[in-house]
Amino acid sequence: MRQIPLSARARSRKPLSVRASGRSCAIRAILGCALGLSLAAMPAAAQVLTIDTSGRVTSSTGQGATVDRRFAQIEPTHVPLPQSRLDARSRIALIRYLEVEPGFAMRPFPGGHKGLTLVANGKLDPAGEAYLQMVTDFGLSAKPGDKVVITDVKIQRSSIVFQLNGGPDLKHRFLRHIEIGDEVYTQPIIQDDGSLPTGARLTLAFPNQVPDLTGEQVEKLLAPLISFQVKAPVEAFTDTLPPMLKNAILSHRVLVGMSTDMVLFAKGHPDSKVREMDGQMPFEEWIYGKPPQDVEFIRINGNRVIRVEVAAVGKPPVIFTKDVVEGMMRTDGTPLMPPETASEHTIELGDVHRDPNTQAPAPPPSLRNDGEKLPADDDKSSRVGIMKPVQFPKQEPDDTPVAHQPGAQPAQVPAGSTAPAASPGPASPAPASSQPSSATAPAEAGPGTSSQPNKFLM
Repeated sequence: MRQIPLSARARSRKPLSVRASGRSCAIRAILGCALGLSLAAMPAAAQVLTIDTSGRVTSSTGQGATVDRRFAQIEPTHVPLPQSRLDARSRIALIRYLEVEPGFAMRPFPGGHKGLTLVANGKLDPAGEAYLQMVTDFGLSAKPGDKVVITDVKIQRSSIVFQLNGGPDLKHRFLRHIEIGDEVYTQPIIQDDGSLPTGARLTLAFPNQVPDLTGEQVEKLLAPLISFQVKAPVEAFTDTLPPMLKNAILSHRVLVGMSTDMVLFAKGHPDSKVREMDGQMPFEEWIYGKPPQDVEFIRINGNRVIRVEVAAVGKPPVIFTKDVVEGMMRTDGTPLMPPETASEHTIELGDVHRDPNTQAPAPPPSLRNDGEKLPADDDKSSRVGIMKPVQFPKQEPDDTPVAHQPGAQPAQVPAGSTAPAASPGPASPAPASSQPSSATAPAEAGPGTSSQPNKFLM
């Protein structure tokens, strides 16, 4: 074996080291550019702009965003944890206690493989906008107040993983791709029925290791997310709401801004439903009650109540249009609409008693609009009077034309004569003239003829 001096070996490796250093510099440059671009894009992606109906714009980042209080950070629990580690016997007892244990969801549970992570006596991860984004991306597995069942428990070194309602993953997802058979016919090991998982995953994390806990202690640690107490469905649902909203539902009152689930828990199913259009906005009217009882008209657009009208017999109807629930459900407690906006108004119907000392008399009924002025209201063109029967003029006998009298003949009156026409009577023969007629005698005057002799006659 030939020995190569160290100096020669170093000289032979120098080009390799140069090439390696050049490649590493290129890699460092690429990673630096990518990191710079990601850092530059992070503030823009994390910034959240919230615009409400009043026009107020709220800029926030991450956990500071104003969201629904159901997605906000939880209040940490205070459960004393033992210092000893969970042994094999306690592990089996804990799994038997928690499996197939029913409860009620206190927060929305999203789908997805990751799920929610709750630190023992700590905070929830994710929370705020990230929590809402997870629900948006993976869908909703359980709503607040829904019944959930722990179907599987896996105890790891420093965490306990709970599968709720079957979990978010398919069972035997790897075995679904394996088939057994010969060259002609093969059959999969696990038959795929086409159903999709609808469960959720919840992880209870501990700082170092899983302590020697009992089932009751684990339930207290999970209390911010799951309630294992025996409750009625309406009680389980209202326990997730603010106190004022809870009292309204338990007293069977509907407020503007409630969801359809809240209305169903407060009033039950409506007696009838009507779908109509208000301009370009479709809405659904839920009607509760029938006369002579109080009738409530609940107008719903999408999944929210936008109008409540209460009509009682013998009283004017009362209409509510201001959203009062949105302010209760926001984390900062600010209302959705300004406080000066009118929330209700009363419509007066029927005979209304007015105080003559403080109230003006009601105007007479009219078809005019408010502030409308008709041309008859102007003094210059005022022709308002009392309408009387039309009187036709009496017809006099002299006004009747002669031609229209029976047995009368029209009289011939010379042109230019103003003498009255002869009275009607029997025709008499004209008297005979004593002078003989002559050719040179003037012709008898008649209408349109002259009394001068004709010069052209021979």
